[in-house]
Order: sequence, then C-alpha cells, then structure tokens
Amino acid sequence: MQRISMMVLILGACLVSVAWGQQPAGTCLNNWSEFHRTNMQRWNPCEKILNVKDVRNLGLKWSYDTDDAVDSSPAVDNGVVYVASFGGNVYAFNARTGAKLWSYTTAGYVYSSPAIANGVVYIASYGGNVYALNAHTGTLLWNYTTGSFVASSPAVADGVVYVGSGDHNIYALNATTGAKLWNYATGAIVVSSPAVANGVVYVGSEDGNVYALNATTGAKRWKYHTKGSVQSSPAVANGVVYIGSDALYALNASTGAVLWSHDTGGGYSSPAVASGVVYIGSFDYNVYALDATTGAKLWSYATDSFVDSSPAVGNGVVYIGSEDGNVYALNARTGAKLWSYFTGFRVTSCPAVANGILYVGSDFDHVYAFGLK
Repeated sequence: MQRISMMVLILGACLVSVAWGQQPAGTCLNNWSEFHRTNMQRWNPCEKILNVKDVRNLGLKWSYDTDDAVDSSPAVDNGVVYVASFGGNVYAFNARTGAKLWSYTTAGYVYSSPAIANGVVYIASYGGNVYALNAHTGTLLWNYTTGSFVASSPAVADGVVYVGSGDHNIYALNATTGAKLWNYATGAIVVSSPAVANGVVYVGSEDGNVYALNATTGAKRWKYHTKGSVQSSPAVANGVVYIGSDALYALNASTGAVLWSHDTGGGYSSPAVASGVVYIGSFDYNVYALDATTGAKLWSYATDSFVDSSPAVGNGVVYIGSEDGNVYALNARTGAKLWSYFTGFRVTSCPAVANGILYVGSDFDHVYAFGLK
C-alpha cells in the first residue's frame, strides 16, 4: 500500500424550507448521491430501516478488495455504490451484492468522493483533473484540468459542478460539457468540498477562511476568518453554515457573522446536522454532539485515535470511522456505542447510509457494506 505523507490531504442531509438540494414535502429519496448528500447536511432523513434498536445486529453483507486504500467516501444512487481508491480507480458496485459493474482509472491518486447527478459520476483526482463518467458504463464524458491536485469532492447543483483545487481556486464547471464558468482564487489550497444552498457556494480554504460565493457568478458575498486552516467541509441547515477548523463554527449563512464556536480539538472531519444537533469528529480522538442553536456540548464519545472521518446520520444513529481502524454506530441522542466493526486499518473514509445498508471504505484496501443479519 502506498501513501502520500501529507496528512493534510486525508479528508476526509428534510428541512422546513425548501432550498436547492432539499427534498420537497412528500418526496424522500433514500440515496446518498454526493459527499454532503443532497441536502448538504450528511443526514439521510429517508433512512427508516436501520435504527437505534436494530443497528447492533449489523453484519458484513459484502466487501471488495480494491487496489489500494479507500479514503474516498461512497456515494449511493439508483442501486449502485460509487467509490474511488487511493490507487486512482473509480468503482461502481451493485449496492446489494457488491458485484463490480465497472471501473475507471484516473491519472492520479483519488481522495475525492464521487457525486452522481443525471446519470453522470463526477469525481476528481490528485492528477489535477475533474472527471465526468457515464454512471452506467464508466465511459469518460469529459475531464477538466486544474492547475494542481484536487482532493476536494465535487458538488453538483443546477447543471454546475463546484470543486476546490490545490491551485487555491474554487471552480464552477458546466456539468454537461466541463467548460469553466468561473473560478475564484482563495489565499491557499482548497481541499474543502463545497456545499451549495439557496444559490450560494460555501467552502473553506487552508488560508483559514470560510467563503460564501454567488453560485452563478462566483462573486464573493462574504468571508469569515477562523483561527486555523479550514480543511473541513461545510454543512448548511436552517440558515446556518457549520464548519470545522481549530474549533467548530456556526456562521450566519447570509452574512457570515459568527453565531457561536465550540472547541472540539480541531481536525479534518466535516459536520453532520440532524434534528437540531451538529456532529463532528476531532483530532482529540472524540466524536462530538453539539446543540445546533447554542453550541452547547450534548455528549462526546472517545475512540482510540484521530477521527478524520465525517459522520453520517440516519434514523437516530451516527455512523463514523476512526484511525483506530473501527467504524462506529453511536446513539445520536446519548452518544452510547451501539455497534462497531474493526476493519484492520484506519478509516478516514466517511460513511454513507441508504436503504438499510451502511457503506464505508478503509485504508485496509477495502470497501464494505453492512446490513441487518
């Protein structure tokens, strides 16, 4: 297994008002089509199979031995799981059986997580390219070359692909053709994955700033300077942007004004928001649950190593990986451990849960699917 020594490149969702990417009333799509899921919150409100009572009965449904570590986070869409490996391959698997449907080899390592929209898989690689692949066949449709590596995961909204790059820029690309629509230069590397809500792109940069950009033009609406590098990706809920840096910050989505911050030990983990609670992992080995309105700590759960993985929330359960090699299922209300699985090596991949199945990658060169026994 080969690894890049730069740890900074290990990165590592229904609301009352309906913004882009949120499900309208009466609609609930039980998928996980991109890193943030479609509602920018890493919360699946449609998951009703796995629950606090039954999750202790999770068992391995299937696993696939990839060519290298899986830091990329799985995406689930229309019965197919998409994920990439550190070795540069993008895979598509039957979500129920694990049968490989196709694979595509990129020109570089892949930390980025796929985004699926309208039958297309969008993903980026360390080679500096953003790829669009046919979701059914893996055939290349187009690729766009940035000025440096890309570890950021794409977000897709209204026919546009948004992604950050090591060349300090945030790019907006035409989802059909790959043509550049605009770019915005920050002051440093952008490994944060953009979140798009209400016509605004929110993203962090290693220059310490969180940016809000007009999704159509790329014009800056505001920026907020934290006290550390921002490699975490934002979650957006109820007019608030939540993002990790030296601490977890809650920012007014319209103005960028800080509403609260809470010291969580810092890290790369990206927050998840569900039912008035925000969850995040930390370099201090803990998973935190904070009141989304006040920032008050509700609970923390200690693992045995760094928590670079970002939580996924579904039906009262928080799923997250740790560098101690385990994938955990925690009670979202109390933080009590409900289940864990030891993969054999660190888990920096961020879980996805859909249709009663938990999907996650591991640096043990595997992607896993867990379901009820």
